[in-house]
Amino acid sequence: VQLQASGGGLVQAGESLTLSCTATGFTFSSYDMAWFRQAPGKVHELIAHISKSGDSTYNENSVKGRFTISRVNAKNTVYLQMNSLKPEDTAVYYCARRLREYYGLESLKSYDYWGQGTQVTVSS
Repeated sequence: VQLQASGGGLVQAGESLTLSCTATGFTFSSYDMAWFRQAPGKVHELIAHISKSGDSTYNENSVKGRFTISRVNAKNTVYLQMNSLKPEDTAVYYCARRLREYYGLESLKSYDYWGQGTQVTVSS
């Protein structure tokens, strides 16, 4: 199992980025997926979750309608479209595969495989 995240970079406040996470080694369509982020000195934070069927859930406290998670099962890829980026969005972004659905969406214990992370830096 591998999750390969890409698409991060350095942008100015107000700009957009799209992150991608391509999965290999398992039946992608059978798993919920999620994006987390970790800012310097902070814990991992759930940003968005998407179910096997495409239903999405967001951490509205953090993204407030600016981010959109989506998936294309035929491409084994989950995306995170980020608009109106702010300096406080600066973090390493990780995709993750959800295995243990008896834990909550925000619990790291719910996820078994993680991508390597992609850095997003937003300058003011």
